[in-house]
Amino acid sequence: MVKIGIIKEGKNPPDKRVVLSPSQCEYILNNYPDVEVFVQASNIRKFRDEEYQKLGVAVVESVEDCDILIGVKEVPIEQLIPHKKYLFFSHTFKEQPYNRDLLKAILDKNIQLIDWEVIKDTKGRRLIAFGRYAGIVGCYNGFLAYGKKSGAYNLKPAHQCDDRADMEAQLVNVRLPKNFKIVITGHGRVGGGAMEIIEKLNLKEVDSPEFIAQDFNEPVFTQLAVDEYNAKADGSSFSKADFYNDPSNFVSTFNQYASIADMYIACHYWDSEAPFIFTREDAKAKDWKIQIVADISCDIDCAIASTLRPSTIAEPHYGYNPITESEDDFMKEGVIGVMAVDNLPCELPLDASVDFGEMFLEHVLEPLTGNDPDDIIGRASETLNGELTEHFAYLGNYVNGTVV
Repeated sequence: MVKIGIIKEGKNPPDKRVVLSPSQCEYILNNYPDVEVFVQASNIRKFRDEEYQKLGVAVVESVEDCDILIGVKEVPIEQLIPHKKYLFFSHTFKEQPYNRDLLKAILDKNIQLIDWEVIKDTKGRRLIAFGRYAGIVGCYNGFLAYGKKSGAYNLKPAHQCDDRADMEAQLVNVRLPKNFKIVITGHGRVGGGAMEIIEKLNLKEVDSPEFIAQDFNEPVFTQLAVDEYNAKADGSSFSKADFYNDPSNFVSTFNQYASIADMYIACHYWDSEAPFIFTREDAKAKDWKIQIVADISCDIDCAIASTLRPSTIAEPHYGYNPITESEDDFMKEGVIGVMAVDNLPCELPLDASVDFGEMFLEHVLEPLTGNDPDDIIGRASETLNGELTEHFAYLGNYVNGTVV
């Protein structure tokens, strides 16, 4: 018998998300006789304890008797239970300095850490993520920002909505002028989520040459592939394989869109070796037109010059003054409005949790409970038996404090 415990989220600020909804827990209990599920009591998560209990799911004060403990955010060091198998977003595999002590404690406590972010199939594709809801909420927040800055309409903040349906009902208020142009970078889960909002708004899609060359009697958008806003530095033909293998040999061509677009929605994955999408100098150009940057990717002070810091759910917007290269009044003329919330799925915790739980049931549950021919869990385990695994041996200097 495998005992799975859903832990109470302990990190501040509080996160209302959970890996499995009550009905998803019930599904496991009804279909996996060798698996038991226990939910640690919480007054934080979006789903109440009683909702689990009504479906026959045990709610407990302690999950110490469970074999596998699953959560969303990093577990505070003092709450880690030794000799357990944990799944959560640890934010350690990129050697993030702020979580070095967490990984060290995990090793000291002989914990097997399985990081959601590195659970992948044999082709290296992520199997579980919150990216779709980051795209959904981030795109919505972009339109919220434009309404606020332009004064054309008002939208209720996503976190004040009961659920996704309540949020999407707000979209009828969106009023965009003719020839309003939106440029989007990135596809994948995040870009796909953003497109779900775009489709609800029934906006017309145009290809990039049309976007650049033509005017329209309605608002339009274009969704760019990497070869549409990057070029080989030496002027030779673009190769996606070359770009992904060594992006340092490329330059950004995004300025051709910045001079005609009104809003930019950033959904891409950015490599630190890749060129900045737009720089501080780019944003000073006399023909710069973008008024709103919804930076869902939220890489700080690098790829997108206006993203100086993360914003918050409570205060999702700030202004970037391209002349002073500093933060300024969001409403001020000539200041770029920035949306850079770095925990967007938290704004719709119910829907984001259900979506994440569906991916867990489809891709993770069976490997986690023993049916793992592709070694999905092994490859995603950063630690085992008090040591870094071979897949994450590169973190040795990081753990020992020799990498800053």
